[in-house]
Amino acid sequence: MTPTPFLTPLSPPRPVRSFVRREGRITEAQRRALETLSSCYQVPGGEDALDLAALFGREAERYLEIGCGAGETLVALAACHPENDYLGVEVYRPGLGRLLRDIAAAALVNVRVLVDDAVEVLAERVPDHCLSGVYLFFPDPWPKSRHHKRRLIQPPFATLLREKLRPHGRVFVATDWEDYALHILSVMSGEAGFVNLAGTAAFAPRPCWRPLTRYEQRARQRGYVVRDMVFAPAIHSQTGRTAERL
Repeated sequence: MTPTPFLTPLSPPRPVRSFVRREGRITEAQRRALETLSSCYQVPGGEDALDLAALFGREAERYLEIGCGAGETLVALAACHPENDYLGVEVYRPGLGRLLRDIAAAALVNVRVLVDDAVEVLAERVPDHCLSGVYLFFPDPWPKSRHHKRRLIQPPFATLLREKLRPHGRVFVATDWEDYALHILSVMSGEAGFVNLAGTAAFAPRPCWRPLTRYEQRARQRGYVVRDMVFAPAIHSQTGRTAERL
């Protein structure tokens, strides 16, 4: 009798992530901020759904920035709108160090940061229909064709965004990569339940409230065209009008 070979169980396929963890160079000031301020502003990891009222100590309009980087946009919006609460999701430690330092310097009490994969945060921790807005400013375009599967904005992700938005919610997107901009228009105007508020296949004017970050300044200097988009849940949208609300 031929012996049966030992079969090892197949491992589940690795999830395709929209980011690669790179530590990068951390300054001493950033390191100190990570060590001393994380407990004040960073949301502990885990899989439990967030109790946002308990996290911020109040009820308010809530906004999520995915890939908040060093927090230039997040800090500026939180400082201008103390009546709103803001969540930032980021995985790169150098940017987080600067973000935590700037939150503390501005004495902001309406900002919290999650260090995790944004897809997992949305799927597992953010309650449904709780966000008034989601910001996706300059997500990694993954320009090579073989890497397009890593792009964050894909149909399943768009559907997830729709589930987390309140009826009046908005998704604000900006990118300096034309091919990705066209991809985003296609995905978000597809079957995800969104309407492009600038009109079919159109881009929105640059919002006056969106800070000009160092990244965008460099993109402009290199000749890249920045394209803005605003999407709303289809049932509550008004086609042809661009929402300027925060």
